[in-house]
Amino acid sequence: MPTQQHLQPSARQLDTVLEQLTHALASNAPDDAAALFADDSYWRDLVMFTWNLRTMEGRDQIRDMLTQQEQAAMSAKFERDSAEPVSDDGQGLIEGWFRVETDVARGYGHVRLKNGRIWTFLTTMSELKGHEEPLGVRRPMGAEHGIRRGRQTWQERRQQEQAELGTSEQPYVLVIGGGQGGIALGARLRQLNVPTLIIDQHARPGDSWRKRYKSLCLHDPVWYDHLPYMPFPENWPVFAPKDKIGDWLEMYVKIMELNYWSSTVCKKVSYDESSKTWEVQIERDGKPMTLRPQQLVFATGMSGKANVPSMKGQDVFKGEQQHSSQHPGPEAYAGKKVVVIGANNSAHDICAALWEAGADVTMVQRSSTHIVRSDSLMEIGLGDLYSERALASGVSTRKADLLFASLPYRIMADFQIPVYDKIRERDADFYNKLEAAGFMLDWGDDGSGLFMKYLRRASGYYIDVGACELIIDGSIKLKSRTDISHLSEDAVVLTDGTELPADLVVYATGYGSMNGWVADLAGQEMADRVGKCWGLGSETIKDPGPWEGEQRNMWKPTQQPNLWFHGGNLHQSRHYSQYLALQLKARQAGLPVQVYGTQEVHHLR
Repeated sequence: MPTQQHLQPSARQLDTVLEQLTHALASNAPDDAAALFADDSYWRDLVMFTWNLRTMEGRDQIRDMLTQQEQAAMSAKFERDSAEPVSDDGQGLIEGWFRVETDVARGYGHVRLKNGRIWTFLTTMSELKGHEEPLGVRRPMGAEHGIRRGRQTWQERRQQEQAELGTSEQPYVLVIGGGQGGIALGARLRQLNVPTLIIDQHARPGDSWRKRYKSLCLHDPVWYDHLPYMPFPENWPVFAPKDKIGDWLEMYVKIMELNYWSSTVCKKVSYDESSKTWEVQIERDGKPMTLRPQQLVFATGMSGKANVPSMKGQDVFKGEQQHSSQHPGPEAYAGKKVVVIGANNSAHDICAALWEAGADVTMVQRSSTHIVRSDSLMEIGLGDLYSERALASGVSTRKADLLFASLPYRIMADFQIPVYDKIRERDADFYNKLEAAGFMLDWGDDGSGLFMKYLRRASGYYIDVGACELIIDGSIKLKSRTDISHLSEDAVVLTDGTELPADLVVYATGYGSMNGWVADLAGQEMADRVGKCWGLGSETIKDPGPWEGEQRNMWKPTQQPNLWFHGGNLHQSRHYSQYLALQLKARQAGLPVQVYGTQEVHHLR
């Protein structure tokens, strides 16, 4: 390890700032600590100091957090990770990695200095002291060498656990939803030795993917989509089809030894304030049962129930009507006339598959849509973090996740706008042809593109894997700049008077908020207490304020004790499952948990 005098100036400067921060916190001097930050600074903390997911913006908020979280702050020690290079752009911006430790946890972080002061600061909890995961040198031996009577085999122990959990032994955590979110969290909790049961209505793990429309596939590249502990093989396709993902999820559940009840429907939940436990009424293979976990996690994705719009004439239409989540595939509709209402990912995929099957298909685009070609997204949007190129340059999946997390949401759009400007310039001819076909394009409220629309819960985006060419050449018919007036017996009638004959109407109209499941299972009062899920409060379309700075209610404590939400895409399921699992483990272990900055409730549904 180089001595201080042989370090590059940027590394010495970073060391000095981290030492000053450690000293200020140890001295219980939050004013001195806050003074190390720039005026426009951001401290994003994922559980390490706040036991929450929280971004402090500016010195006043940073000072307040350090004052409130005095115990964690005073025990904190920061040390630069000397194994990682320090970046210096020569214009006053320095970036580096550091380790952080408090009296209860170890963590990792990323810092950007701007002109000598901290601009962005990310702290993440990696492990709880005394409750480390059995990884690496701590991995279990597995085989028990030696001879003794009455020994149970691995399979016997596993069968006993499966027979007892949920019957004679209650799970500490019950996870409702067995898609990628539920099993990623289940895998994390198993490594932390937290008794966890996952329930899902489908007959097999992975059926949430298998039972979707035939053409569904991942639109994100493989490097972005690994699950915890078990990355996809190196020969895995870049864009995996739905049935391959379904098989992978089912295999993952088995190999990770997750306690997973399929064909299990949650009917009702209620919370007992006196015992701090849940009563969860379920049906497993048609048989009623009651579970009593202490912690309840809704892992039903980032979305809630299917949003089927109410339209005049739906009761008189003689053809079929389906939400996109119910669409079985195109085979039965060859030679039929189909109207797809919506212009999002599902709408494009379904339209393309119907056209391939020989259907006469029309897309009705009622509002503008953001389009980005998959190859442009890979090369320009994600390539620096998630690609073979990134791996070759030393950016592992973990490092990529942390780099992505190191950008506070308040300024993330500033980093995204130049990316999508490049994409717009590169694919100008493609976009001109789409607009000439009548397609309404947008780039988000501020030009920041796909990921910000996703974070803001703004619908209307599509990662193009071929459907747009069918729109451009007219193979998929398009009606835009209009809306639905009503349905007749055999047609969709638009507000401009156009009649679209239809044998099938597909509503590709998205989903509601996740707290809709809470309303159904626990009542509207509890759903209102929790408030809206997802969105940042950015004051953009479908994301009303006030500003939260983090995803509403996701992966963190809510206003309802012992109720949590986990979801998102595969990347988010992988990354944020770590922080939710650590919060749950801390409570199971009885550690002192002091939550800072619990989300306010604004009764948004």
